[in-house]
Amino acid sequence: MKIKCPKCDGIALLADDFSFVKCEPCALDMTYGEYVKIIAYKDHTYSDILGDYTNSTEGTKAGTLDDW
Repeated sequence: MKIKCPKCDGIALLADDFSFVKCEPCALDMTYGEYVKIIAYKDHTYSDILGDYTNSTEGTKAGTLDDW
């Protein structure tokens, strides 16, 4: 699947099993989990998707990428 590269804003490839993201032009190679964190950090519209990786966000506040 083609997705937006967080490094060069070009087209990156997401593996069919969501195991990795690769971008040939800028040599990006990372796991999908790392990709999600970077996208959420770069674009605050997507920061809510980090909540999908926790059991509950009740009683917590928004943090930085380092907090995750």
